[in-house]
Amino acid sequence: MQQPPNHHLAQLNIGRIRHEIDDPRMADFTNNLALVNGLAERSPGFVWRFIDDSGNSTSTRPYADPRIAINMSVWENVESLERFVYQTVHKRFYGRRAEWFEHFAEPYFVMWWVPAGHRPSVDEAVARLEHFKQHGRSDHAFDWATASSAQLWKTARCAPSEHAA
Repeated sequence: MQQPPNHHLAQLNIGRIRHEIDDPRMADFTNNLALVNGLAERSPGFVWRFIDDSGNSTSTRPYADPRIAINMSVWENVESLERFVYQTVHKRFYGRRAEWFEHFAEPYFVMWWVPAGHRPSVDEAVARLEHFKQHGRSDHAFDWATASSAQLWKTARCAPSEHAA
């Protein structure tokens, strides 16, 4: 997907947490949210991230399943998001996702273009993911494989785990 002029990249990823968010088994995840989110906010190309009353996004539950947590952000372009995901400390936590999140057999990550300055709502993001699940990759909703400039994910991503989201 080529980036349209005057547009930024929005992303949503969801995960089904293995335990309640305040369970001690989730501590390494929750105790490092501020570190990882702070790094994202200082990363080149970062524009915005969804924050709820928890100070991150761990209180927002847009799905009927109360264990499905979300993360949503906007970046200047695919390359900026990709560098953050795969070339910072985020990658180390991403590699441990099976400790905190159950495996999803269906898509749990989606990207789409938004006009510069637009902040997507949670409902908008969930609708993009649902569209992606139902219709596959398109200009409306896509993933790393469809993002024309994405390259790092091919070599730098963590090995898939049968237990990971």
